[in-house]
Parts: sequence; structure tokens; C-alpha cells
Amino acid sequence: MRLLPTSLIYFKEVAGTGSITEAASNLHVSASAISRQISKLESSVSVPLFARHPRGMVLTEAGRLLLAHARRSEVEGDALLEELRDSATGRKRVIKIASAEGLASGRVAGAMAHISTNYRDVVIKLAVVPSAEATRQVIDGRADVGAVFSLGPERDVTVEFSVPAPPHAAVTESHPLAGRSSISLEELCQHKLALAGRGITQRELFDIALQREGLTAEIVLEADPLASVLEFARIGAGVTLASRFAVPADARSGLVFIPVDHAVFDQREGQIQTMPGRRKSALVSAFITALSEALAAD
Repeated sequence: MRLLPTSLIYFKEVAGTGSITEAASNLHVSASAISRQISKLESSVSVPLFARHPRGMVLTEAGRLLLAHARRSEVEGDALLEELRDSATGRKRVIKIASAEGLASGRVAGAMAHISTNYRDVVIKLAVVPSAEATRQVIDGRADVGAVFSLGPERDVTVEFSVPAPPHAAVTESHPLAGRSSISLEELCQHKLALAGRGITQRELFDIALQREGLTAEIVLEADPLASVLEFARIGAGVTLASRFAVPADARSGLVFIPVDHAVFDQREGQIQTMPGRRKSALVSAFITALSEALAAD
């Protein structure tokens, strides 16, 4: 059962595919039926929702606003149906979280434990994905909450809480840099480095900083799992980058975290994201509060 009106179902599919023909195929209806519904929608709001191009349909600004509304309405309708079924059958409530790896194992895990301890009949579903994908899941309604690293304001999401998350140089306690209160980017580049692969925010910032300063670095290990690059630093093989607050306390053993003195790193934030205008259940609100407190802690 779907509570979203047929016109918005058709509109949403065309917006996603950029094609009436493809949308018709996906929905198993005629292209003319979809075209009529889109025309009626545009007539009712008195503005075009799509710009028609030879290569497909592109949303106008009005269309983008309507798409956000349609996504919100669909997610809330689905949530209402779930609540009705849960109340009738006694099924567990579900909260869906999309999180960057650097937050998932530490602060997000703590917030999930709080919810599990204090709320009965709750199932938590966690997707550990890159930050950009976590944001997409929030926008699409696939996740109730996103915990991400961001390099600035994000469109189409509400930032419920944010905290500075500059990457630090992580070294073993016996490393020559360990006693420093801060280091320069040039000094960092004088050591062997283990870094996350491209597409991770702290790696993006590092590459931007190198380009600005005209520096080169000896990157001897690229690995997306945070544990791998931390272990590289812990055994004294070189230096890695990590936000101190994103590393669980038990994973900090034997490591020292040193601020890197470069303005580009200050752009990075840890953010809690939700879909704009979406009604938040008491459970989701409680999780956001718990995660905000966890991110604010040292």
C-alpha cells in the first residue's frame, strides 16, 4: 500500500530517471498516462516542473522543491504504515542510520547503545558508507539519520548538530613528532604516510592542501578501513591522518594525535543530518540527542 498520490509517484519516477519512457517502463504504465499526470501537476501549480531537452527531462527549481516534498511525503507515509502495523502486531520499531566509518565505530556506536539500553522493542539498522552516500540515503529517505563528515553546507538536508572535525596526524608515542603541539603540512610530508583512499573527506582536504602548497607526499599505504591506517601508525611505520574524536578510546592506545597547522583542515565538520521537514519520531529525536552529546564530548 502506498499513500503517495499517483501523480507524485509518476513525477518522482520521471525526476529519478530523467525520462517519461523509462519511468513508464519501470512503473508498468503507458508513457501517455505519465505525461498526462505531469501536465496536470504543472497546470495545478502554474509553473513548469521540468525543462524538456532532447536528452531527457531536467527538474526546474520548482520541480526540485516538489521532489523534496514528494520524498518527504513518501517517507512519512511509509513510516505511518509501519507504526500502524507495529501497534497492531507488537513488532519492534526500527531506526535506520547511515554513518561514515570514522563515526560508526565510536560516537555512533555509543549513541546506539544508549538507545538499545533505554528503549524497548527497538531494532537499529546501521549502514556504514562513505559520507556522500550517507547524505544521499538521508535525502532519499533510506536513512532516518546520517552521521557524516562534511566539508561545508549540504543542500537538501537539515543539519541537526555539527562539530569541528579537523584531521590530526596520528603517530606512535615514540615517533619524533609525538612531542609536538602542532606540525606544518610540510613537516607532515617529510614522513611516510598511510591515508584513506580518495573520496574520503580527510583525504580530499589533504590533496587540496598539497596542491595549494605545491608539495608532494610519500604515501606508502592507501586503505579505507580506519583500523588499517591506525595500525600502520601504531607500529611506527609512519604517520596517518584521523580525527581524534572519531577514533574510539580503545583504538587510541599507543597513539598521539597532533593538530596539522593548515587552514584547509578547518573546513571539516562532523554532522548529524536528517531530511528537511520530515516528522521525527520520539525514538529518532532521542537518538539525535544521544549522538549530539557523544559528538560534543572530548
